[in-house]
Amino acid sequence: MNELFNVSPSPHTRSVASTSTVMQDVAIALIPASIFGVYNFGLHALLVLLACIGTCIVTEYIYEKGMKKRITIGDFSAVVTGLLIGLNMPPAIPLWIPIIGSVFAILVVKMLFGGLGQNFMNPALAARCFLLISFAGRMNNFAVNSGAMAIDGVSGATPLTALKAGETIDLFNKFIGSTAGTIGETSIAAILIGGIYLLVRKVINIRIPLSYIASFAVFMILFGGKGFDLNFVMAHVLSGGLMLGAFFMATDYVTSPITVKGQIVFGILLGLLTSLFRTFGASPEGVSYAIIICNMLVPLIENLTLPKAFGKETKAHE
Repeated sequence: MNELFNVSPSPHTRSVASTSTVMQDVAIALIPASIFGVYNFGLHALLVLLACIGTCIVTEYIYEKGMKKRITIGDFSAVVTGLLIGLNMPPAIPLWIPIIGSVFAILVVKMLFGGLGQNFMNPALAARCFLLISFAGRMNNFAVNSGAMAIDGVSGATPLTALKAGETIDLFNKFIGSTAGTIGETSIAAILIGGIYLLVRKVINIRIPLSYIASFAVFMILFGGKGFDLNFVMAHVLSGGLMLGAFFMATDYVTSPITVKGQIVFGILLGLLTSLFRTFGASPEGVSYAIIICNMLVPLIENLTLPKAFGKETKAHE
């Protein structure tokens, strides 16, 4: 017998899904939020998205070319990272700021840790937190100069800012998206369309988004100071980056748990941290920091939630 057999450890599973097909599905799912963001905020929002995507692709290519590594820009992961960074930017942000954030996401958070699959936190959110710390004033300025919102005379105050000040918001307008905010977070309807697409395509499962949103609502009832005020709780659920984060960033394969129990614990921790940041923090938002903190807890969560092997463990005889 001259046939050479390839021996490898289990599990011996096969799937038609690949990194590129998964990332393409995520990019497709983000199209509704991207289109609405451009419609809502105008041409500059489109330029921000294109600048982020282009910078991420170029940064990854230059690094891999310079380090003589295999070129991986064809897997679409850089496209998704750039798209998520752009959707997390204020609509009138100067282009050089998201470009810096995109370089930081790919070079520092992703490539210097070994590339896709080795990063310990979500690159897009790490970039957003880096920019929030470095350029706080510009990153929290949500005034717009063009687009439908400017024509309607909507101010730069976000729904979360209004909630922090004790004001009420129109839930219907927030669901549709005719409010201030980052480019991709305003329209809950557009985000849900993309989220449903990912669920139907089985790119993600519902465990993390559902446990995140549900636990956040429960903790806001407990810590929000308004008790069981449904309008207040729903306003918080629909505002800020919660829905975008729950469906598109908390579910990142690399930085979220793979165990079933771990995913639920992960979502609950996200809900707890987000509610605490929003209620007691200086900033009205908290999704980005909650997700990257929980990203770093994933190894511990998985270690504590690994399923036990079949059979009963016995103590070794002394």
